[in-house]
Amino acid sequence: MNDFPAWVSKPPAGPEPAVRQAAERRQQELTKPPGSLGHLEAIAVRLAALQGTQAPRVDPVRVVVFAADHGVTSEGISAFPAEVTLAMVQNFAAGGAAINALARAAGAELEVVDAGVIQDPGRLGGVIPQRVGPGTANFVEGPAMSTDQCVAALDVGRAAVDRARSAGTRLFVAGEMGIGNTTPATALASALLRLDPVELAGPGTGLDEAGVSHKVKVIRRALALHGDAGADPLETLRCLGGFEIAAMAGAYIAAAHDGIPAVVDGFIATAAALVAVRANPAVADWLFLGHVSAEPGHRRLVAALDDTPLLDLGLRLGEGSGAATAVPLLRSAAAIHREMATFAEAGLT
Repeated sequence: MNDFPAWVSKPPAGPEPAVRQAAERRQQELTKPPGSLGHLEAIAVRLAALQGTQAPRVDPVRVVVFAADHGVTSEGISAFPAEVTLAMVQNFAAGGAAINALARAAGAELEVVDAGVIQDPGRLGGVIPQRVGPGTANFVEGPAMSTDQCVAALDVGRAAVDRARSAGTRLFVAGEMGIGNTTPATALASALLRLDPVELAGPGTGLDEAGVSHKVKVIRRALALHGDAGADPLETLRCLGGFEIAAMAGAYIAAAHDGIPAVVDGFIATAAALVAVRANPAVADWLFLGHVSAEPGHRRLVAALDDTPLLDLGLRLGEGSGAATAVPLLRSAAAIHREMATFAEAGLT
């Protein structure tokens, strides 16, 4: 990791043990049978310990969608052409995508970042241009990114968190858009988990069985080319990742440094989260897994991160959609902890 900036591997502060213990006691004292609110209680305790308060809050919430393209799409690994990435960025800007609706429903501010779409979308309202390049290189022919590009993409994520912190954000959601990006996510997962891609690869945007088989073969070629890159998570990211995946990894690390919990979306976002945690293990404390994706490999990534996802709805869209859908659960958990009366406060014995 010597070629990467020190902030990436610098451990963030962790949850406060004394606050966690007090939060656990408070949950036992609230006017309900202990454990009756299930996972909401554990969420509330985590939020209290992370925020250092018995009055945790998740608002304001910010959703940031990072968009970029991938050179490996030239290998025919997607059911859609790379041009769709630009079309979706334009759709985000017009407010017509699923994440636009879900962010509004979740009461979250939405920001879109062009981290490297092949076709420059130009000036679009609500889209921040931080282009690392016009898409990554084809990783079956060489590394997806140079070291400088990978560092720049990590910095794109850190800059997004800086903007969120300046706006007072208490909960951060990262999403992505990039045609073909289940392929680099699968390659990353295969390298980091030491698994054959056949155990992880799925249909992505709608591949049939033959298409998934072809995707597996392409990823195997990349893994053979890049050898033992999986020994270093950031080098793995450089060789096999994408600008938007690196930006999400950088955002998760930066959010932990800034004391902002983050909700992780589906397969691609979780691959970025695994890179972040392998590079900086203390980041794991700050990540909530929003949902379990229908992509076959996602449960293996969830197991590697050793956490319980908030939802299991069969989603596989990306964009931050599953994480945004989970925001009300976090809001509810915080409200319960903050607003419910204890038995003593209610005058009950």
